[in-house]
Amino acid sequence: MNFPSLLFAPPARAAGVPLRTLAALVLTGMLAGCASGPDFNRPAPPTVQSYTAAPVPEQTVSATTTLGEAQLLHTGTDVGAKWWQNLGSPALDALIEQALEGSPTLAAAQATLRQAQEIQAAQAGSTHYPQVDADLRAQRQRLNPSAQGQEGDAHDFNLYSAGVVARYQPDLSGGKRRALEALAARAEYRHYELEGARLDLTAAIATTAITQARLAGQLQSVETILAAQDEQLHLTRERVRLGNAAPDEVLNLQARVEQTRAYVPLLRHQLQQNEHRLAVLAGRAPGAGGLPTFTLDEFTLPVELPLVLPSELVRRRPDIQAAESLLHAANAEYGVSVAKMYPQLNLSASLGSQALSTGALFGAGSAVWSLIGELTQSLFNPGLPAEKRASLAALDAAAANYQSVVLESLRNVADTLRAVENDALTLSALATADSAAQGALQSVEGQYSLGAASYVQLLIAQQQAQETRIDLIGAQAQRLVDSATLYQAMGGGVE
Repeated sequence: MNFPSLLFAPPARAAGVPLRTLAALVLTGMLAGCASGPDFNRPAPPTVQSYTAAPVPEQTVSATTTLGEAQLLHTGTDVGAKWWQNLGSPALDALIEQALEGSPTLAAAQATLRQAQEIQAAQAGSTHYPQVDADLRAQRQRLNPSAQGQEGDAHDFNLYSAGVVARYQPDLSGGKRRALEALAARAEYRHYELEGARLDLTAAIATTAITQARLAGQLQSVETILAAQDEQLHLTRERVRLGNAAPDEVLNLQARVEQTRAYVPLLRHQLQQNEHRLAVLAGRAPGAGGLPTFTLDEFTLPVELPLVLPSELVRRRPDIQAAESLLHAANAEYGVSVAKMYPQLNLSASLGSQALSTGALFGAGSAVWSLIGELTQSLFNPGLPAEKRASLAALDAAAANYQSVVLESLRNVADTLRAVENDALTLSALATADSAAQGALQSVEGQYSLGAASYVQLLIAQQQAQETRIDLIGAQAQRLVDSATLYQAMGGGVE
């Protein structure tokens, strides 16, 4: 765009408008639609069609145990706004709904979003419309003719004035438009931050509830093992007393008992920490109580899991959309720095009255007015080119950050898909091991009832079955966690 080097509109002397003022107004209207810097274009979506180099099976293996159903990865399935309901726990549904209402984390994110929106609205109001101020003034002055080389005595008088002043800065180079665009992009960023916080909160509550169920089940199994070991230790001591066992057997068994006993407070501590975290996630104090307790039996494994293409993922995940908003803001702020290189036009007009008494303030002949137009162009300011280069560097950084977020999101989905696949295999193997351990236990129980196996052998078989069950409980819970994590990785549902 080409701009004149100087534009100045003197006050009008009559009812008509001078030609130079009219030219300034026409030029302002012609240039108001211009915007400096490049227009923002959304980054192209990823061109890859899959998340992993080797294809992920569309269906996982099944296991003959609780939460062992095969899961189908279904492309095109809607995640659902309340995806956590697919886990089948009414207690979890109620807890998440309460957390969405009472979480201070979400309240802070909502307040930050409102702040960004109001800042945008404030800037838009001062940009699109002229600023108009009313002025009412009274002053006491002394006029001394001798100070001006004239004869006469000094005299005092009052001067009253009232008027309205309007100021407006037309957006010749589009810098203000770009500034508003940047504020809108940052408000959008806060919106996606809120969406991301909501998604993270719901996923955290779901996985924490599942972890609580896992820890409770494993703690119960460990306590069962400990009770069996204590009884076995008591029987071994009796055998030593009767001379049917060596003292070393007691020492070896006692070491195992105490190792198991040390594991109980560790699991209990993890369970208590988990309960405290669940309370805080729900917006409650840890000591308030009233939280539900979860068991694995109340959860349902989703048999269909959503899978969106990478090209669709970048339009769904809040973290990617937030990074895109920051890129948009950096692009607009670069346009602001470019606009500062161009001339700036300032228009102002005032209408009022002046009089020596309040009674004559609004009388005939007291009116005064002015109309001023001023165009300024920086001739030497080394800071402006540096500011432009800094904005361009910020734009490059935002573009690189966007690419990094996209790559990390693709990696997150790839890891989750592999977890869904491999953890299903793990559960299948542990289910087989658990079935074998239970079969061995039943065999020893039958032998014990016939007198062919000792009570100690029965206790050992019970311990082995419980140890296998502990691993099985962990694998069952992990499949639920993988499902919740995949819902989160897909960007959650849309309201």
